[in-house]
Amino acid sequence: QGQLVESGGGLVQAGGSLRLSCTASGRTFGGYVMGWFRQAPGKEREFVAAISWIGGTTYYRDSVKGRFTISRDNAKNTMYLQMNSLKPEDTAVYYCAARDRPGITARVNEYVYWGQGTQVTVSS
Repeated sequence: QGQLVESGGGLVQAGGSLRLSCTASGRTFGGYVMGWFRQAPGKEREFVAAISWIGGTTYYRDSVKGRFTISRDNAKNTMYLQMNSLKPEDTAVYYCAARDRPGITARVNEYVYWGQGTQVTVSS
């Protein structure tokens, strides 16, 4: 049984940057596809980015391309999301997740392990 714990959220002004981390414990997620999702108040959880287990393949939602970068360090069992040029519409609770099958996907229900989330608030 594994756990995922997010950190690095906070309050930032529009145009600023934040780096989220997702640390795994209880098991290694080195062979798993991992992803970041977010959920704003009153909205459904949505895909943000995902990365293959080796880290060679990444996938982003269109609205964050060129601003966000996903990466992972399997030796540290940690995944990151570098967020630059943040906008107020990026405000949400950000969740990390892991999928126990190969293949990157944006589908929420394809991920079986979830963290508790970290709040990101971008002020205008």
